[in-house]
Amino acid sequence: LGVLLMCTYAAKETTKKMKKAKLYVPQIDCDVKAGKIINPEFIAKCPPGCQDVKYRVYGTDIYASFSSVCNAAIHSGIIDNTGGKILVQKVAGHSGYRGSFSNGVRSLSLPRWRESFLVSEGKPRKGVTYPSSLEYSSSKSTAVKSGNDHVNVPTGDTVRKEYQTSPVPTPATQMATTTPTPTTTTTDPSTTTLKPTTTPATTRTTTVAAAAKTRPGLHRFRDIAFRGSFTSASNRNILRPSTGMQRQEPVAAFRRAASSPAHLAMETDLWKPGFGLFDTGFSSKEELNLKPLESISQGNLNCKVDLSFLMDGSWSIGKRRFQLQKQFLSNVAQALGIGSAGPLMGIVQYGDDPSTEFNLKTYANSKDLRNAIEKISQKGGLSNVGKALSFVNKNFFSDANGNRGGAPNVVVVMVDGWPTDHVEEASRLARESGINIFFVTIEAAAESEKQKVIEPNFVDKAVCRTNGFYSINVPSWFGLHKVVQPLVKRVCDTDRLVCSKTCLNSADIGFVIDGSSSVGTSNFRTVLQFVANVSKEFEISETDTRIGAVQYTYEQRLEFSFDKYNTKQDVLSAIKRISYWSGGTSTGAAISYASEQLFSKSKPNKRKIMILITDGRSYDDVRVPAMAAHRNGVIAYSIGVAWAAQDELEAIATDPDKEHSFFVDEFDNLYRFVNQLIQNICTEFNSQPRN
Repeated sequence: LGVLLMCTYAAKETTKKMKKAKLYVPQIDCDVKAGKIINPEFIAKCPPGCQDVKYRVYGTDIYASFSSVCNAAIHSGIIDNTGGKILVQKVAGHSGYRGSFSNGVRSLSLPRWRESFLVSEGKPRKGVTYPSSLEYSSSKSTAVKSGNDHVNVPTGDTVRKEYQTSPVPTPATQMATTTPTPTTTTTDPSTTTLKPTTTPATTRTTTVAAAAKTRPGLHRFRDIAFRGSFTSASNRNILRPSTGMQRQEPVAAFRRAASSPAHLAMETDLWKPGFGLFDTGFSSKEELNLKPLESISQGNLNCKVDLSFLMDGSWSIGKRRFQLQKQFLSNVAQALGIGSAGPLMGIVQYGDDPSTEFNLKTYANSKDLRNAIEKISQKGGLSNVGKALSFVNKNFFSDANGNRGGAPNVVVVMVDGWPTDHVEEASRLARESGINIFFVTIEAAAESEKQKVIEPNFVDKAVCRTNGFYSINVPSWFGLHKVVQPLVKRVCDTDRLVCSKTCLNSADIGFVIDGSSSVGTSNFRTVLQFVANVSKEFEISETDTRIGAVQYTYEQRLEFSFDKYNTKQDVLSAIKRISYWSGGTSTGAAISYASEQLFSKSKPNKRKIMILITDGRSYDDVRVPAMAAHRNGVIAYSIGVAWAAQDELEAIATDPDKEHSFFVDEFDNLYRFVNQLIQNICTEFNSQPRN
């Protein structure tokens, strides 16, 4: 018995020591991106000084995996510029990442990416084992047979465990229990998302309850305190704010509902096409009382847009003008020809705060939509347009609300006079999300009233382009009916809805490939793999991004033109079929040839992007042909390998050279620049002027 008691005591002491043993937390550098770390979930320590624009971040709350981990943690408010411990969880890729400014960090927007991650407070989750050292995707090139060709494909130099789940049938009301089963595979770190080792899953209800107790939402949006005293506005039924008095805005209605990274991760792991990740935060009337679709109409097939009207419900309008606004919206619905294969329309009414009257999928024909518009009652309050635009950007265009993905997103803002809050920042974020913003202003401020306008030139700061196409000014509410047809014509002109264009769906990309003798057959296949890896990140179709290719030695050969292939699979197959030529290196002549045979036939509304890959100095001059291409609007990226001349790479590249030229010491390292190249293309796209 004594021996037994001693053994029991010793076991307890050992257990206590194990519990007290502290987890060793590995440190990462500021420039480390989540995609470079193989571990699916880890705790790490960020150093001080990561709050810098050179450490780029893509997304809000959920970040694209080629974001800086530490700067994303600062953006989300988990740590500040002094550094600290963070928990990182890899999750599924997302169809869109929304840029924002938070905690001193400007994150950028991105249409989609294959892998995402969440950051939260650096405390271990129960049941998860965290590594004391991190695995990085240091990759080598291995030959993989594909048909009759040997293609160099980058693969991880470490053997990794990929966890697969075996669902156990359970009733529909319960969460399926999964058991992780390790299988040994060698995979490409750039395309594989691992799930963390966890204890067996419990029911969804338990997980949600636990998540609800954790830290509040990663972001909170604060209202801008509005200062003003009330003076009478001519021809209005409401007193508009001026100066000298502080007004407290209602905060609660403008905050995202409390959530946690664990909660988000749970939902993201269960993500399927059709689920929205940002659908929380606001309740809408149609969520409380969904009306079934009564009759389905194909609608106007020449006007496939997803349209949201921001309806001014402020007291400044008065009952009669509000009725005129409803009649206008009813006439627009009739003129559009609402239908499941044509335009779909929802309405958000704003005053002090916005609320959804009905979303895109509530009504599928003009008749039902017009009847619903007639029943809308006025909210009252101020004209907080900026808050309404933020609401629409975060909540309205989601899959759950009927957003179709392939249809442009359009917002038409109705404003009586002028907004009572700032619109510039909210509009910029909406535009970066691909939303086309139109403004219809009625009875704009007279000269004597302009000093009361909070944000001068608010229309130009808000609309998608400042060329007049996106704004309509109506002198009187009683003349509003005259702009029904002009507005409908504009929102249906999808070729001019440029804010629906993103960095991934709006370019003609021409690859100019060095096929000289110094490259060699094996390395040439590696170059083609690089071309394919870049191409597959774009949305390829006749109306989206198009791909063309030229191979050159002393001579030039058009492998395929922009209009040859209209699907991603066809383009990738065509790249694979390119045969190695062998010969000299006349890069200058190749640039001139690509300008004539590819980019001269580019569509007017496409960005012309040339990506030139070479491994040596050219036998001819590259400067004059490159300058001619730049003058014709071609954005040139140069990628040099091995013996490529740095001065030629810089001459070929569009200014600034550092963002448009790359150099690698060997062909097997080309894959490292796929993400950087895509990132630079998107950054440049987002910085375009709006005129």
